[in-house]
Amino acid sequence: MEYAVEMNNITKRFKGFSIEGMNLQVKQGFVTGFIGKNGTGKSTTIKMMMNLLRPDAGEVKVFGMDYKTHEKEIKERIGFVYDGNVFFEGLNLKDIKRIVGPAYERWDDELFHHYIEKFELPMNKAVKTFSKGMQMKASLAIALSHHAELIIMDEPTAGLDPVFRRELLDLLQELLIDGSRTIFFSTHITSDLNRIADYIAFLQDGELIFNQSIHEVAENYALVKGGLNLLDRDTEKAFVQVHRAPTGFEALTDDPPAVKTIFGDTVVIEPASLEDIMYYAKGDIRGA
Repeated sequence: MEYAVEMNNITKRFKGFSIEGMNLQVKQGFVTGFIGKNGTGKSTTIKMMMNLLRPDAGEVKVFGMDYKTHEKEIKERIGFVYDGNVFFEGLNLKDIKRIVGPAYERWDDELFHHYIEKFELPMNKAVKTFSKGMQMKASLAIALSHHAELIIMDEPTAGLDPVFRRELLDLLQELLIDGSRTIFFSTHITSDLNRIADYIAFLQDGELIFNQSIHEVAENYALVKGGLNLLDRDTEKAFVQVHRAPTGFEALTDDPPAVKTIFGDTVVIEPASLEDIMYYAKGDIRGA
């Protein structure tokens, strides 16, 4: 099967915000980074992916199945790693194992204890006493202990110190070695994705701007710098957004070959980072 998740023509409307006709596919066996500013619809999309919210229109399939007829089977194969503690505050990991384990047919006690030891987590301390990094490790240990094939992570590195962020990213890379797992990784810390992501899906104000391999993103987007005298109504059409300054302009393009044809050697063309793309896609800086 090519896709772990298929979201086809998804619409979800709230007061003052909506996702309209979104199509998002998550390739099986790879890491997809899900980027966008806070409040742009990332968590809403994840909730629909997990059947915690239902779309107003459209279809969600996970492993080729729909939730209406295969919810239990789908949830057996999904692990969710959340930014924070999702368990009752007074519970410890021994309690959580006793409650959560029987809910999964493929729960593996031996594997659970392996990850608890690997992550150096105490079994008898209340989870509410854990640091943010420890809570993240606990969520990941539980997800891995029922052999989850799709791991969904909502802002897992937000608020973590750089050392633990690096450890977490290294661990995620290890999990992908055998090709049996898919990771869907929502974040606004784009530097994390440069290390582990195979694909990038970019959501902006409820609209999916692109879903491309990280190599395609590098090929399709570039920063362009040049003198203000080069800009006019026609040449600006080559850019997604333009930022003017007294010393010249900087702009994002999604068509570097066209820029090269129009401007030749009169501009400097540089690779655009994911952060650059998110910044210029805000849509509020043209002519600034």
